[in-house]
Amino acid sequence: MSDGGSPLRWRHAQHGGPWQTGRMREVFAHEAVLDMAPDADAQAPGAAITAALCGHWDHEPPCPLAPHHTCAARVGGELHVRTLFAVEPTFYSDVRERIDRALAAEHLSGPDGVTARWQLLGSHRSDVAPDETDDAQRLRASG
Repeated sequence: MSDGGSPLRWRHAQHGGPWQTGRMREVFAHEAVLDMAPDADAQAPGAAITAALCGHWDHEPPCPLAPHHTCAARVGGELHVRTLFAVEPTFYSDVRERIDRALAAEHLSGPDGVTARWQLLGSHRSDVAPDETDDAQRLRASG
């Protein structure tokens, strides 16, 4: 998936939190491609990422480690997942590892007891797209 033509874009930001050390946050993007049944909950991978970064997918702001937003879009038979996150450089590797681990788990059980399953086909860093600049600034400033 190319950065400029990604079907996934930012929709809303969550707020930053107590992991701040006073240094400026930078905004990064992470993309993944999953194989997921068409009737499976396409929001489950994003919830898994939020749980990995925040402790649970349903939490009050602020996000304790990295303000972020994940969106997903079905492209052909694949689910493309894009996460924008703002983090101090000190925590960059930790955030990226948490995202990768959440997606590599390949499942998430929801509050209704239904388990969404997927297969991680690929995951990589991405650049923040030019049309995401305003959203990236909001993420950077949140918290």
